[in-house]
Amino acid sequence: MNTATTLPRGPGRNGAPRRGAAWLMLAGALLLSACTTPLDPRKDASLQQAAYTTDRPVVRPTRSVSSFSDSLMCMDHMLRAAQVPTTLITSKQVIDYSSRVPVAAKDMIITSLSQMSRLSNAFRYVDYEVDIVRQDTVQNLTTILLNNNLMQLQRPALYVSGAIAFVDQNVVTNRFDAGTSASRLDTGYSRNRSATVIGLEMHLGDFRTRTLIPGLDSANEVVIGSGSQGLDVAGRIGSYGVNFNVGRDYALGAGGAMRTLIDLATIELVGKWARVPYWQCLTLEQTHPDFQRQMRDWFDESGGVGQATLVQNSLIAQGYLQAGTDLLALDSPALRTALTQFQIDSLLVPTGVLDFSTYERAMRHFVTLAPDGSLQRVGWGPSGPTGSMAENKGDSTPVRTSGLVLTSTTPPPRRIDMQIENALPPGMEPTFEVGEQVFVSATVSRTSHMYCYFADPSGNVMRLTPNQVTPHSLVAANQALRLPDWLVPNPAFIMDASRPGTERVACFAAETDVLPRLPAPLQGAGLVNIPGYRTIEDIDKAFQQGVGTSGYVKSEVYWKTQPKKAQPAAAAPAAPQPAKR
Repeated sequence: MNTATTLPRGPGRNGAPRRGAAWLMLAGALLLSACTTPLDPRKDASLQQAAYTTDRPVVRPTRSVSSFSDSLMCMDHMLRAAQVPTTLITSKQVIDYSSRVPVAAKDMIITSLSQMSRLSNAFRYVDYEVDIVRQDTVQNLTTILLNNNLMQLQRPALYVSGAIAFVDQNVVTNRFDAGTSASRLDTGYSRNRSATVIGLEMHLGDFRTRTLIPGLDSANEVVIGSGSQGLDVAGRIGSYGVNFNVGRDYALGAGGAMRTLIDLATIELVGKWARVPYWQCLTLEQTHPDFQRQMRDWFDESGGVGQATLVQNSLIAQGYLQAGTDLLALDSPALRTALTQFQIDSLLVPTGVLDFSTYERAMRHFVTLAPDGSLQRVGWGPSGPTGSMAENKGDSTPVRTSGLVLTSTTPPPRRIDMQIENALPPGMEPTFEVGEQVFVSATVSRTSHMYCYFADPSGNVMRLTPNQVTPHSLVAANQALRLPDWLVPNPAFIMDASRPGTERVACFAAETDVLPRLPAPLQGAGLVNIPGYRTIEDIDKAFQQGVGTSGYVKSEVYWKTQPKKAQPAAAAPAAPQPAKR
């Protein structure tokens, strides 16, 4: 007879699963109850308070530049030297038929034309949009005012037409993948590279006839690339698994590529139209595609002390700091003032901080191309000036530089460039009739306090600037001072040929405000005749007495004024003939 024996259940049998299920049900019930209870935002107040500062950028903004930004400034000087008259220009929308490059190409064209007109005043852009879809408040108001004869638009002489011709994506692609597998370790490596080609076509047309001018075209293309690398590692230790992934990627943006193409196309079109040697501006060292990256490598290599030494030497060589100045601390008021003024003159964001943009602008004059096509430093190394002409001392090939020497303690001379902006026959003496308006521009090579005077044949002399409308005498370097300012609707004065004879305009520039050191009659209000002074030579003598011959520079222009030509008399009407009978 068999007797069945019931064994007691131990804790390791069915009891543990039942208790685990009970705990799981309890956790689920608590989770459901928590989800049905609203969250209290007051508990996150300390976290949300950080949103005000977290939402702010952590990198200073910088000016958008391309490889041809220096070429645009070069073109500005070239157009001024060629005395190209001011021309009204406009542009069509630059259409992207591929829909892969969503950039504001038309506004980039406006920026390029503006940068080529800072000194030369070569172009004024007529902003009028006729596309109803793209009209904004300004354009709608313009249309209303035009329809009611309350506004007049000047007809442009030229217009820019163009389009993003093509975008060929992934023209070249390279992939590499590899991996290993073992009982306890798995690895994987991948690398991908690709290149895309963007093409831009631009033309210049005659607005009066709406015809594109033959030969004034530009067709360029540029490559933007992307690449990535990745590493995967996975392993097992006993019954546990571990894995991690690392990678790095880069992608060249379409925005920077389009700005480069548009700057290049604008230089080509304007250079061909103005018939100036624009190719000289396209062969600058700064157009090298690796210029910015190489400067960044040198910036990181120099370190804080090297950067401060190099930039301060450059500021001394360019006249922003006094010669013999010791190495200043970065928070020194004198250094911050010099950096701010240099940034303003270099069209950078004025911060007074020595950042990469300032370093690049300060040292770009001391870089040239080596015989092998690479970039080399001229007279400086990672820690400061070297005193030699080039870092590559074994190379005897002469280098092309801007004429500045990094170790120079003598700043470049202060110069005033003045010219008459009216359209004049080439090679002819400037001559106007009585009543004709005259436009003059003055540009100073270094930031200076400038004072301009007008003298007529009758012995009257008056100060044009400063005046009641523009009381400040400080003028930034390489910025055109317009006399009068024909770009504002209500200029402080209008300068016209008043009396037959020779009329003159002269400008005096000094490093500091010298007006309080001049005789009392010269300290009076502007735009009124100065008592006791009859010629520009009298003003020059007053500056010599108050400032000294070495404390200022002078430049002047003149023109001949002729009496207005008599209008031909209208022919008298013929007497009526007697009627024949």
